[in-house]
Amino acid sequence: MKKTTMNRKILVLVLGAATIAAVFAVWAAEDKAPPAGAGATAAKAALTVTATVPQTSRWPVTVSANGNVMAWQEAIISAETQGLRLTEVRAQVGDRVKRGQVLALLSADTLSADLAATRAGVAEAEANQAEAAANAERARQLQASGAISAQQIQQYVTAEATAKARANSLRAQLRAAEVRLAQTRITAPDDGVISMRGATVGAVAQPGQELFRLIRKERLEWRADVTAADLARIRPGQKVHVTTAGGSAVAGTVRSVAPMVDAATRNGVVFVDLPQPGDAKAGMFARGEFAVGERDGVTLPQSAVVLRDGFNWLFLIGADNKVRQLKVGVGARFGERIEITSGLPKDARVVSQGAGFLADGDTVRLADK
Repeated sequence: MKKTTMNRKILVLVLGAATIAAVFAVWAAEDKAPPAGAGATAAKAALTVTATVPQTSRWPVTVSANGNVMAWQEAIISAETQGLRLTEVRAQVGDRVKRGQVLALLSADTLSADLAATRAGVAEAEANQAEAAANAERARQLQASGAISAQQIQQYVTAEATAKARANSLRAQLRAAEVRLAQTRITAPDDGVISMRGATVGAVAQPGQELFRLIRKERLEWRADVTAADLARIRPGQKVHVTTAGGSAVAGTVRSVAPMVDAATRNGVVFVDLPQPGDAKAGMFARGEFAVGERDGVTLPQSAVVLRDGFNWLFLIGADNKVRQLKVGVGARFGERIEITSGLPKDARVVSQGAGFLADGDTVRLADK
């Protein structure tokens, strides 16, 4: 009997402990559980965005092309005499020079001596000419008196003509000697910048040997390769936006269009003047766009277009402020705006700022203007 009573007491204690443990477990679970309605509040949270609408405006029509920046004209400067040694070189690559400026000097000792000898010969010939002329004049005066024969008179007249011709010949030789001496001064044929130097002190110059190259007027041009299909849309005087290899923009103007198309590439060359070339250098690659006209286009800010998975997307804002993802086609970019070519309704409201953080079906809140 005592044993049964003891078992009942143990059972009551065990049941009481279990009940207390269950109560504490419920309290702990209630403390950890989120408050009622918290999930609903998170679902209603909205991202603040800026909205815009499509705009129709005049959109420039451009033709893109690649090409090289080249010198407008590059003058080749060489020696005009042969067998003379270079004694001085005064110009280096990159030097800006003026028309007539001395770039190099050739040895002039031999030519100076020849010039002095020719001048002496001219002086002697002029003296002989003067004497012959005086004799011929006296013979003409005596012709009427018969003091000298007609044959002698003819001899004096002939001697006068011969002396005159001799003097003229030596004067021409003197002029040639002066020209040869002047050619020992290698000068710039025009204003410009030296682009190449082959002259070396001590070398013997030969006629036609290239000593310097000069970019005339420092004037550069862009020679664009344009496809035959686009060539007919380009006219002299059109404006061109050229981008150099360094990324800087240069304004240009079409000067001329080549009259032929390359049979291998089917491209034609368009010559574009670059009045202010900036950091463009001759031989540099550049790309550009020709402004060939205007057309109407629907545009949006570039920030409204999101590139995902290789496609362009917009987010349309509905009446309930929920966004809908829409795939669109895009065209040219101009400034901060981009052309939308397809897929966009005219009366659409589009997320312009914050589109990159949205997903289809999100609820948004519009920022106050």
